[in-house]
Amino acid sequence: MTDDAQRVLIAGGGPAGMSAAVFLLAEGVPVTVLERSVTPHADPRAATYHPPTLEMFEPSGVTAELHARGIVTPHWQYRDRQNGLIAQFDLGVLAADTRYPYRLQCEQHKLVAMLERRVVEHPLARVLHGAELVGVTQNDEQVQIEVRHPNGGSERFQGKWLIGADGGRSLVRKSQDIGFEGFTWPERFLVITTTFDFATLGYAYSSYTMDPIEWAATFKVPGEDERGIWRCVFPTRPEESEQDLLDFARAAQRLAAFAPESVQGRIVHTNLYAVHQRVAQTYRKGRVLLAGDAAHVNNPLGGMGLNFGVHDAHNLAHRLGRVWRGEAGSDLLDQYDRQRRAVAERYLQAQTIANKQTLEETDETQRLARQAAMRATAADPQQAREYLRRTAMIEGLRAAAAID
Repeated sequence: MTDDAQRVLIAGGGPAGMSAAVFLLAEGVPVTVLERSVTPHADPRAATYHPPTLEMFEPSGVTAELHARGIVTPHWQYRDRQNGLIAQFDLGVLAADTRYPYRLQCEQHKLVAMLERRVVEHPLARVLHGAELVGVTQNDEQVQIEVRHPNGGSERFQGKWLIGADGGRSLVRKSQDIGFEGFTWPERFLVITTTFDFATLGYAYSSYTMDPIEWAATFKVPGEDERGIWRCVFPTRPEESEQDLLDFARAAQRLAAFAPESVQGRIVHTNLYAVHQRVAQTYRKGRVLLAGDAAHVNNPLGGMGLNFGVHDAHNLAHRLGRVWRGEAGSDLLDQYDRQRRAVAERYLQAQTIANKQTLEETDETQRLARQAAMRATAADPQQAREYLRRTAMIEGLRAAAAID
């Protein structure tokens, strides 16, 4: 048995797990982060940060670093594949609601590196890579976990609490027999990364294009050289093979069918993934807590998943810090479950499902009506503010805070 038994153990070193570590360390709570991968993930994943997330990261200095390396996105658009721009939303109308009235775009793996550097440098923290979780047990006083290392060896740890931030297939969640209710979309999403600059065609740095056959989402990220590249997300048909979908030549053809000018660019990456909408039945079982994708998964349209996991971590760290210091009873953690699970169901799932349905609307009358409503909303500052408070995740956080 190794490590200080008073620590909080965190399974998963992704954005939710590393955020939880940073926030807990700020509360004076010692942590051990156990990450399965030996090397960082650098494949295309989430890249959008909403205003509340930037506020949460501000005290740690992560927000300043994201600004130094990321792309500020003050506007985003709805477009129609045949008819072009429908409406452009100006997040500046949120100036009275947040210090950061815009989106910021920077790849997830860069955020994780920023967070991990801060965790590793902290005297109360330990980070262990190559630690695959294989078992979890708990009693009234402690949680014990077993991890397996790449060399086949195993190691056991104990702590006061365990945070499962180990992704959608969470072993922590499964070990506690916590249901993961919801559904999986029949189509997979294809991400094509290109050097072509969609801004030359009038696209905002974050844009969503409606089409009844093949919608698209396009957004700009810094790229490894931080000069800027574009990610394009498309739905795929269930019968399409993975090999064909990931083929660069076929990806270039798909992109050219969407924007003929894109042949001026170069395909640099393709990625394919299944898309789920699920929420765990509970975020707490005894001394085991869930956060991030272990607690909820959703489609990426709107850029909410990563942010929601960070918000979980922020909410949980504040409560767990008080419990760890003896300032509150452990029932305070039930409030974390009530607040975050309620808004996951009411806001995260509802908004991301609605985002997808809007883009793929097949009824022409309904599609035109949606587009007219978007134009009217974007044109009216008060309506736009109310709408953007939801899509920027401000409203959901305030709703969560109101739950006892």
